[in-house]
Amino acid sequence: MPASYVYLGPEGTFTEVALRTLPEAATRELVPVVSVPAALDAVRTGEAEAAFVPIENSVEGGITTTLDELVAGAPLMIYREVLLSITFALLVRPGTAMSDIKTVTAHPAAQPQVRNWMKANLPPDTVWESAASNADGARLVQEGRYDAAFAGEFAAAIYGLEALETGIHDAENAQTRFVLVGRPARPAARTGADKTSVVIWQRDDHPGGLRDLLGEFAVRGVNLMLLQSRPTGQGIGNYCFAIDAEGHISDRRVAEALMGLKRVCLEVRYLGSYPRADAAEKGAPAPSKGTSDAEFVAAADWVARCQDGRF
Repeated sequence: MPASYVYLGPEGTFTEVALRTLPEAATRELVPVVSVPAALDAVRTGEAEAAFVPIENSVEGGITTTLDELVAGAPLMIYREVLLSITFALLVRPGTAMSDIKTVTAHPAAQPQVRNWMKANLPPDTVWESAASNADGARLVQEGRYDAAFAGEFAAAIYGLEALETGIHDAENAQTRFVLVGRPARPAARTGADKTSVVIWQRDDHPGGLRDLLGEFAVRGVNLMLLQSRPTGQGIGNYCFAIDAEGHISDRRVAEALMGLKRVCLEVRYLGSYPRADAAEKGAPAPSKGTSDAEFVAAADWVARCQDGRF
């Protein structure tokens, strides 16, 4: 397996900036690719050790391209996550004034984060066009295909552009979450402040069906941090559900919730258990009363004693 990480490129993306915060990135070759599917395919085919891709932002929620690619195809696993605060700069070719801007580009996930700023500051007839990434938008501006791009200010020097405006965002404290994805293997060791990701498919559509599935987590005191539906491609109304749950698969409450889902779901795809990126800020969450490993073990021991007539 080559010692390389692929990431959503080209050079100068927020993804690259986030990736470089991982200590292990310093010992790998970092290779930009044109899209999230290309990054994950490189892992599936063995061309790369891991892929680093965006999966969620605090403004629009899950990055659907990434979720859909993790749902389909050969299984992959998440090993790490990174949170990066996001603000945009409006990058233009030198000499461009605000009134000159007729076309602007960026990754589709950027648009909801700058929409109101665009209305207030750009000419009303400005046309938005999506790019494969924010840095690719900057490259397209350099080539003269668009007048401006929303990207990180750091991308300006890479593409010979200048920042006409900086610090652009519609939502304060906006963040994007990125994940390091590799082939399935033993999960990272439990830290006490972890996250477990799965995708579940219902056996059939019936009233209260999703409530029943989520109840597998609720009755065991497992907090959910993300719930997003995605179409299965098998017709209107057919969905699977991507879930991030608080805890590690080695936690008894999480393991038993997953066992419950495996019994009642059509399919469960395990996407990994890994350290939470906000652990240093928020600390390790205390399990609800009655849901610690010790309490699960004590309850199982009590049942065993009952079965032996040793109440």
